[in-house]
Amino acid sequence: MSERGWTADATEILRVGQDFRLADVDPGSHPGYDGDKRDGEEDLTVGLDALGELQERLFAQSRTGAATDSVLLVLQAMDSAGKGGIVRHVVGGVDPQGVELAAFKAPTAEEREHDFLWRVEKRLPQPGFIGVFDRSHYEDVLIGRVRELALAEEIERRYGAINEFEAQVAASGTRIIKVMLHISPEEQKERLMERLERPDKYWKYNPGDVDERMLWPKYMQAYQTLFERTSTEHAPWYVVPADSKWYARLAVQELLLETMEVIDPQWPGADFDIEAEKKRLAAS
Repeated sequence: MSERGWTADATEILRVGQDFRLADVDPGSHPGYDGDKRDGEEDLTVGLDALGELQERLFAQSRTGAATDSVLLVLQAMDSAGKGGIVRHVVGGVDPQGVELAAFKAPTAEEREHDFLWRVEKRLPQPGFIGVFDRSHYEDVLIGRVRELALAEEIERRYGAINEFEAQVAASGTRIIKVMLHISPEEQKERLMERLERPDKYWKYNPGDVDERMLWPKYMQAYQTLFERTSTEHAPWYVVPADSKWYARLAVQELLLETMEVIDPQWPGADFDIEAEKKRLAAS
């Protein structure tokens, strides 16, 4: 169990299990954490130091060719659920040299000429790196299903293709953390309204977000099916209640920390004679 103020391991309490039902998760809850916003913000700061050191050790291994592990954080959510905040306040707190961020938008003409996983495979993190997918290959089974952009048979094929792909990625040494930030429609409405009321947030507003809100029940069902088809032992899903931004950030940080602690990267040893180099430096 974590010593950072959590009452249970985030990787256990937030994990999608066999009988999981998204409808049973309260987007305003804070599972596994008894503190308030102030406590959460303090623990986030403390956790950044711990995460930063673990990430630096992992990146140092990549510079010496000793790295075999990497981490892939997949962020999925309805609009305004806080993916950008996770990137800025959690991942943004570590050395950017060791982070590879990919934000997947609508596929380009070239990408549409290939299988839907083609563009994703090209953005997987190298050994020693933390990769972050802001949206991902899961758009192809979420939007594809809700908007009926593909036949039902093709959507089913994609679930299987995803599982096979992620099994290969995990076998190569990449720890996969798949997170759905679960926001309520009421909280989303408030956040979207804020974007319309503040000139500094106009750029974030997309009129299409309102169209997607009208399909909320279909999206929730699509997520439920997604969890049932693609939450596996090697690549489990974690559902993080996201009405409280501070909790969502803290929870994702904890998932990263617990994963990095399992990897337990060590500082690479010197591949040169330390004493000899000290003498050479002193004499220079």
